[in-house]
Amino acid sequence: MNLRRTLLVAGLAVTVSGAAFAQAWPTRPITLVVPFAAGGPTDVVARTLGASMSKTLGQTVVIENKLGAGGTVAASYVSKATPDGYTFFIHHNGMATSTALYRKLAYNPLTDFEFVSQAVDVPMTLLARKNFPANNFQEFAAYVKANKDKINLANAGLGAVSQLCGMLLENALGVKMTAVPFQGTAPAMNALLGGQVDILCDQTTQTIPQIKAGSVKFYGVTTKNRIKALPDAPTLHEQGLKDFEVVVWHGIYAPKGTPKPVIDRMNAAVRSALKDPDVMKRMADLGAEIAPDSKLSPEGLQTWLKSEIDKWGPIIRSTGTFAD
Repeated sequence: MNLRRTLLVAGLAVTVSGAAFAQAWPTRPITLVVPFAAGGPTDVVARTLGASMSKTLGQTVVIENKLGAGGTVAASYVSKATPDGYTFFIHHNGMATSTALYRKLAYNPLTDFEFVSQAVDVPMTLLARKNFPANNFQEFAAYVKANKDKINLANAGLGAVSQLCGMLLENALGVKMTAVPFQGTAPAMNALLGGQVDILCDQTTQTIPQIKAGSVKFYGVTTKNRIKALPDAPTLHEQGLKDFEVVVWHGIYAPKGTPKPVIDRMNAAVRSALKDPDVMKRMADLGAEIAPDSKLSPEGLQTWLKSEIDKWGPIIRSTGTFAD
């Protein structure tokens, strides 16, 4: 009886301590690590959410861009960070594809993190430099097939969704182009605007302003259905690339061992940000869609990540694309 009472008291003490910590947290700025360049699509999502979350949490959410190896440098860094509730991580599909792209990872995406929430889903767009010869997708497909050895395809580095999108495009067209990797899609976009590269598959969060300004050639979106931000733009699926679909999803994580009460409060802050009219307008303007409620829980993100690993792993391995 005394042992049971002792264990009960100990359990209550841990619960009270955790609750008290969560009530006091945060007492200083929170770092949200972004694995790609400032100004890139994931960075835009992070800064938009962070500004709103700062108001909810009462502390500034500081964005830290930690580049390298398709997001794995940042993921490894966060997996080893102190789980005190002051370091979080936002990443897109690369959290799932890294398990197939890299022979050795310094972390396990499914076991070395706490899951906070998904945030927004973002369509991709197929672009080319402004003076690219093709004026529509049919001309684009024909020109690429005829000139594949002369065309280069930019991406944001190994593991980036732009690389995955480009890989699927090559498979769909039956060609192999010269890959030109950059450290993030922002520098890749700059190279496209400057005419140094030919083609780029990139998120609407970065491309819509360029599309509307006529700074690039635009051939379609990568969703099966047309998107609200570009209602007149045809999808690649409806233009002949049957079942071609690449959508960028963003999840927020914390180091393993971060107290559950903190995870719960952070999850509530994310949900609040996604209902913020300013955030909703900003995301809509960029073509991003708020993730459905089923994906906003920690469990929803964990389940989704597992399904994405199972989905993309065989596809990536079949191409023989690996990094050490």
